[in-house]
Amino acid sequence: MDLFQYDFMIRALLGALIIGLTAPALGIYLVQRRLSLIGDGIGHVALTGVGVGLLLNQSPVLSAVIVAAIGAVGVELIRERGRTSGDLALALLFYGGIAGGVVLVALSDDANNNSLVQYLFGSLITTSPEDIAVIAVLGAAVLIAMLVFRPALFAVCNDEEYARVSGLPVRALNLLMAVTTAVTVTIAMRTVGLLLVSALMVIPVAAAQQVTRGFRTTMAAAMAIGLVAAGAGVVVSAEADTPPGATTVILALAVFVAITVGAAGLRMVRRHSQPPREVEPPDVVLQEAPVR
Repeated sequence: MDLFQYDFMIRALLGALIIGLTAPALGIYLVQRRLSLIGDGIGHVALTGVGVGLLLNQSPVLSAVIVAAIGAVGVELIRERGRTSGDLALALLFYGGIAGGVVLVALSDDANNNSLVQYLFGSLITTSPEDIAVIAVLGAAVLIAMLVFRPALFAVCNDEEYARVSGLPVRALNLLMAVTTAVTVTIAMRTVGLLLVSALMVIPVAAAQQVTRGFRTTMAAAMAIGLVAAGAGVVVSAEADTPPGATTVILALAVFVAITVGAAGLRMVRRHSQPPREVEPPDVVLQEAPVR
């Protein structure tokens, strides 16, 4: 049975492909800055935004974008001013976000938390044409920003002090990363869910780093891996009747393991195939004894 004869499956595949391409393009900068888990923190704040939308009977996606962006900017400003460490600010984001989301959802008309599960674990098959339009527009905006500002963002992620001395607008670039992270997390919650959103940002990048060296090459490889994992996740989940988000993450992990093992095996074969070097004895200079 061809499941892709249905419109909802085509929309699910399109949404997954957009996120699979966009998330690694942003995730490589987060990995470079050692902020791999920030997606989880912002995802918890987005849960508060979902609760606000349900409480006010407004679009949960729109409210999640706004609340997540405010939370991301707040964490970046706290980190910049040095009032607390980055990991502590992230912990506050985790706990405050999920607690606020649970309380607001409990106060809303959706007291049974039926729709909350869709945002926590993703629900591609319920994606509407309007959702796909929002995902496409916001995903394209994030992708364009990551590609256009790549040299500047790389400089900031690699050495923030050097970038500031070089005259780059470090604060504006940091805020750009914070906002685009919030947007990516929010649109990805329909694909893999808020609890797994960091996976598509980090795993493809980690897999690409096993076989690439340059930043540009790693970014391109990570985007390709994310695209393949997301598309295959939808197809496999449709055939096996499994959750699309979790299936996508498992496939991405499988790709990471396969690339890691393959790269290690290739290095081992190359090392053993090289002929051993012949050690030449050092030149010995014989000196005649002086004649007395």
